[in-house]
Amino acid sequence: MSLSTFLLIVVSVTLNALAQVALRKAMLVADGVPSIRQPVQLALALSGNVWLWGGMTCYAVSIGLWLAVLARAPVSVAYPMLSIGYVIAAALGVTFLGETVGVARIAGIALICGGVFLIARTAG
Repeated sequence: MSLSTFLLIVVSVTLNALAQVALRKAMLVADGVPSIRQPVQLALALSGNVWLWGGMTCYAVSIGLWLAVLARAPVSVAYPMLSIGYVIAAALGVTFLGETVGVARIAGIALICGGVFLIARTAG
């Protein structure tokens, strides 16, 4: 796998993880938002939420970049690289949402990193 393809994957996955953080933040700041049982009221209440729109924008750009990845790399190589998102999301959650990551999660993230490394090295 070329460095440019790997970087494209990292940017796409990072934007996807940023989308998750933004959507979580959207729901944390959405005090008094109606429940899912009131879909019209819920949609209206969230329509002006900047975090929601930021998350959706990150998703849209991420999808566009992911299409570029799939044009360059076999899906059997590219798709497992999405697991980098677990690492990035954990780091962003700690940094921006004040979440905690315990030893078991760190061990799991280390295993994910090892797997991604092996896949990247064997990609032809």
